[in-house]
Amino acid sequence: MIPWGGISCCLSGAALYLLGRSSGRDAEVLKTVTRVDQLKELGMCDALEASINFVLLGSRVSDWILGNGLGHMYVNVVVIHVLSLMLKTQVLVSSQLLDIESKVLPLIVTVCGRVGSETPISCEYSGLRGVILEETAEQHFLKHNDAGSWIQDSALMLSMSKEVPWYLEDGTGRVFVVGARSATGFVLTVGSEVFEESGRSLVRGTLDYLQGLKMLGVKRIERLLPTGTSLTVVGEAVKDDIGTVRIQRPHKGPFYVSPKTIDELIANLGKWARWYKYASAGLTMFGVFLIAKRSIQYMLERKRRWELQRRVLAAATKRSGKDSEASNGTSENGSDGTKRDRVMPDICVICLEHEYNAVFVPCGHMCCCTACSSHLTSCPLCRRRIEQVVKTFRH
Repeated sequence: MIPWGGISCCLSGAALYLLGRSSGRDAEVLKTVTRVDQLKELGMCDALEASINFVLLGSRVSDWILGNGLGHMYVNVVVIHVLSLMLKTQVLVSSQLLDIESKVLPLIVTVCGRVGSETPISCEYSGLRGVILEETAEQHFLKHNDAGSWIQDSALMLSMSKEVPWYLEDGTGRVFVVGARSATGFVLTVGSEVFEESGRSLVRGTLDYLQGLKMLGVKRIERLLPTGTSLTVVGEAVKDDIGTVRIQRPHKGPFYVSPKTIDELIANLGKWARWYKYASAGLTMFGVFLIAKRSIQYMLERKRRWELQRRVLAAATKRSGKDSEASNGTSENGSDGTKRDRVMPDICVICLEHEYNAVFVPCGHMCCCTACSSHLTSCPLCRRRIEQVVKTFRH
């Protein structure tokens, strides 16, 4: 018999190992992502466009002054020229960082801020304002089952979700977030939970009762992402044609939207990675133990049955030898047809004297006599519990 329990434990251990490895890999990736302390660092390309023009203008003015031979302004012009070149280089590098990174490799960043939106959604029951809203309505009722009792059940009547463009802001800038509902760690807050009792008419209630139903009411739940919530977002930073910076799911890489900080996310992933590996090792060891135990039991069972069969064959051979000596003195025809062609181990495996004439139920083995069967609780061959012993008549 195949040890399915041990195999299942080993497969579960392998699955947990893969989960732990994935969590550990995500933790290592989060340690290497670029941390943006201020959101203006991502939106700097738009804010500094005027500064670039101003620096370029200052550089041109200094070139004109030097070209007209105004020597008394030489020192100041040199200083202004050098500063303008340095500022121009720094601004250009800062403004082009996001463009260059996004064209060469996906720029995975970590940003923190508070949720905001130009057009927030207002909840109907709680009055809260949010950017993502999910509304569900469940019909609760009592159902008459086959046993004659009433059991409570529910059915989903309505499931609706809304989302408006929203962003993170920290006072220095804002970054839009796209596709947050599919991110890891994203959860919605329960804004309200209202139960409206059923107020149907007497006729409708009677019809429902005849159908085996008792309407209790409707439970409405609002879940939302409120404005002002502090979030940490890990994803790919991109800039569109109009200069708007947004965070979205990368083609390959982590995508997290969580109220926890980046350090808490890394610590949590590392903790789960360790727990997954410990659980994987434990399940694998337990599965190997079950497989080894079943294999040892199988080998011992085979050995015990082989020894039992050898004893039965030896006793049957001894008994047939005595019968053949007695029959040789009385029969004179010498025909081989009167002799047994093969040894028939038809004696009881317990007493090795009487012929077996009892069938064990439910295993169906027949290896003992009725006298010995009355003292047994399990089959000598398969070790299954004996529920009934049926006497058979073989001749």
